[in-house]
Amino acid sequence: MSQFRLERRIGLAGATLLSFNGVLGGAIFALPATLAADFGSFSPWLFPLVAVASLLIIVPFAKSAGAFPESGGPAAYGAVFGRFVGFELGWIYYVARTAAFAANANVLTAYVARWWTGADEGVGRAVLLLSVCAILAAINIAGLKRALAVLGGLTFLKTVPLVVAALAVIALTIPWPAPGPMPELSQLEAGVLLVFYAFVGFENVVVPAGETKRPGTVLPRAIFVTIALTTLLYFLVQLAFVSALPGGASDDKAPLIDLGSWLAGPAGAVILTLAAISSLTGNLHGIMTSTSRVTSALGERGDLPRWFARVHPRFVTPANSIAFLAVFAAALALVGTYVWLAVISVLARLIVYAVTIAALPRAPGRGTVPRWHYALGAAGIALCAWASMQVEWEAWRTLGLLALAGAALYAFASRSGASSRETGAVSAIQPPPSSRDPS
Repeated sequence: MSQFRLERRIGLAGATLLSFNGVLGGAIFALPATLAADFGSFSPWLFPLVAVASLLIIVPFAKSAGAFPESGGPAAYGAVFGRFVGFELGWIYYVARTAAFAANANVLTAYVARWWTGADEGVGRAVLLLSVCAILAAINIAGLKRALAVLGGLTFLKTVPLVVAALAVIALTIPWPAPGPMPELSQLEAGVLLVFYAFVGFENVVVPAGETKRPGTVLPRAIFVTIALTTLLYFLVQLAFVSALPGGASDDKAPLIDLGSWLAGPAGAVILTLAAISSLTGNLHGIMTSTSRVTSALGERGDLPRWFARVHPRFVTPANSIAFLAVFAAALALVGTYVWLAVISVLARLIVYAVTIAALPRAPGRGTVPRWHYALGAAGIALCAWASMQVEWEAWRTLGLLALAGAALYAFASRSGASSRETGAVSAIQPPPSSRDPS
C-alpha cells in the first residue's frame, strides 16, 4: 500500500467543471439538426421540459452522492449492498465512462479531419487517438491542480463561442419562431429520451469525492449548477438554430458549422469547429480526471490489484489508474464503433443512477431524510427503468458480458488478497530465526 494519500483539493468551482464537462461533450454539436427536423420550432422547449423531468433522478442522486464522503462514486454507493455489488456497480460505471471516452474520441477525429485529411481513418486515426490519450494522461498524472486548470481553459474555449454565437443569432433573427404545437405522445417520448441522453454525465463529479472539500454540500450544488447551465445553453443554441436555419443544415453530423457560416461566413464556421474540438477534448479530459479514481478506489479496497491504488509520490495523483485508463480507452476507441460505445455507456449509467438512489437509506452521512425524498427517489428509479427499456436487447447482452468480465477480475483480486493475508499470518506466527541457527 502506498504511504501517500489523495488530498481534498476540489472546491465548488472544480467540482462544477468536472460535472459540466461530463455533460457537455459532442451532443450539443449534433442534436440541433435532428431535433429541428423532428420537432421544428418546439424543439428548444424540449430542453427545459426534460431538465424538469430529470430532476426526479438528479435530486435523489445528488442527495445520495453527497452522503458518501469517499472517492469511488458508484463503487462506494453499491458497497452498502455488499462488497461484490459495490465492485460490480463501480466496474459497470468504469466501463460506461471509458466507453463514452472512446466514443467521443472517435467524434473528435471526425472534426479534426476537416483540417487534417485522413485523421478519421487508417494510420492517421490511430496516431490521433493514441496521442490524445497519452497527452491527457500525462496532464492528469502531473497533478490535479494542473488538470483542473486545463479543464477550465477548455471549458472557456467551448462555452464562450457557443454562447456568443447563439446570442448573436437570436438578436439578428427577431422575431423568433413561435413554439409549435405539442407533439404526439409517442413522438414526444422518443424526443424526451434523446434529450435526456444529452444530460447524462453530470455524475462525473461524484467519483473523486475523497478529493472534494465538504462533499456533502459541494457535490449537490455542483450538479444543480451544471444542470441549470446546460439547460440554458442547449435552449439558446437550439433556438438560434431553428431561427436561422428553419430548413435544416447541410450536414446533420455537424450542424453548428452551418450556423457559424450563417453568422460570420467561413470565419464563423472555423470558430464553431474549434469550439466543437474544445468541447470534445474537455469532455475527454474530464472523464480521464474523474474515472481514473474508480479503479484507484477499487484497488484501495482490494477489489482490484493494489497496483491501481498507488499514488504518485511527487504529484499525489493515482498515476497507475490514469495510465491504465488511457490504455483501455485507446483500445476501445481503436476497435469500437461510436454507436455501440454510446449505447453501452448510457445503459450502464441508468443502472448506476437507480442503484445510487436506492443506496441513500444506508449511506453513512445521510442525516435526516424527509419522507418526500424517498417518494421522489422511487419515481427516479421508475424513470431509470422506463428509459432502460427503450434500449435494444443487444446492448443488455453486451453489458452483461462486460459485467461477467469484471466479476472474473474481482475473483482474481480477492483470491490474490486472501493468499497475501494467509502468507502474512504464517509469517507472523513463525518466530524469527535464532542467531544460533546454523542456517
